[in-house]
Amino acid sequence: MNNKHRAVLALLAVIFLSGCTLFGGGEINEDQLTSEQEYQWDSNATTTINLSVSKDSYAAVIKLEDQSELEIYEEDTFRGETSVPIEALQFRFTNGTVVNATHPQLRAVKNRDETLIELPAENGSVGYTAPRSGKGWTGPTLVSGSVEMQLPEGTRVGLWGLSRANPNPDQNTVENDRTILGWDDVEQGDPISVRYYLVRDAYIYGGLLALVVSLGIGGVTYYYRQVRRAQRKREDVGLDVDVEDDDIGDDGPPPGMR
Repeated sequence: MNNKHRAVLALLAVIFLSGCTLFGGGEINEDQLTSEQEYQWDSNATTTINLSVSKDSYAAVIKLEDQSELEIYEEDTFRGETSVPIEALQFRFTNGTVVNATHPQLRAVKNRDETLIELPAENGSVGYTAPRSGKGWTGPTLVSGSVEMQLPEGTRVGLWGLSRANPNPDQNTVENDRTILGWDDVEQGDPISVRYYLVRDAYIYGGLLALVVSLGIGGVTYYYRQVRRAQRKREDVGLDVDVEDDDIGDDGPPPGMR
């Protein structure tokens, strides 16, 4: 084995032992994990997803029972299950004490297929922040139970063509101009997909729809008038003369041909 082959093997070994970081594995930056974020620990839902953190991120709080770790992942069309880059990792004990990722027993590792969170206790709530894109959220349910999703202020779900919610939520309420969706019982692994619209978008959509309808009615009316005008012209020049009654008399064929 020459030196070139040894160098290649050494490089492959380093990549493998480092957790295959080129494929999504490895420790998460400590500054990201210890960044600050306020979480809604007192939510009654098993999983609470707050989309109003920012336009490109969301905050999640998940209540856990008899679990020493939590796997966070998302579905990719081509790769299947992939890890999620999380920030602002926190844990709330059952007595109300909240700790962040500086706690020695609260750690997160980003693997290829999932982000693994090691918990300091088997019962409690974990909170984290993760990126999202567009006007909505899509992901699997990480823990069986109820799910609550809080949409950004001034947004709604329910207008066909501009929004969707799959599966259909059991609750769809508006509080302080914020839409709150709720699912009573979702199994672990079941996907939830929500796309919302801005209230001002609904007015624009309604205006465009009214314009299209008006143009359609105007076009039909114009076409009908043109047809009527053409018919009147044909009548004026005698092209629509009815010749069905032009037989001389109505006594049938001449004598001898009857």
